[in-house]
Amino acid sequence: MTGERAQEVICPLCRRPIPAHAKQSLHHLMPKLKGGKGGPVVRLHQICHNEIHAALSEAELARVYNTIEALRGHPRLAKFIAWVARRPPDFHSRTPGPRRKR
Repeated sequence: MTGERAQEVICPLCRRPIPAHAKQSLHHLMPKLKGGKGGPVVRLHQICHNEIHAALSEAELARVYNTIEALRGHPRLAKFIAWVARRPPDFHSRTPGPRRKR
């Protein structure tokens, strides 16, 4: 390595840094089941990704919540973002409630 720091990855949902050791995953903005295979993806904290899928169905994600701005505007996700913003960047916990049906 040349000593340069790797560019820090920021979670677009909660806007916290994603450390390399933190649980993380890729989220398809248009669900794969709804034609989004090969479409745009964003890297998120795993807890943020879990919350999206706990709050919204694949149909809702495809129809209305297929941008980061729309996701950030969803009432449950907005409340989650305010809560998780007070946690360390590598924080992870179980997402309460059942995962929504696809």
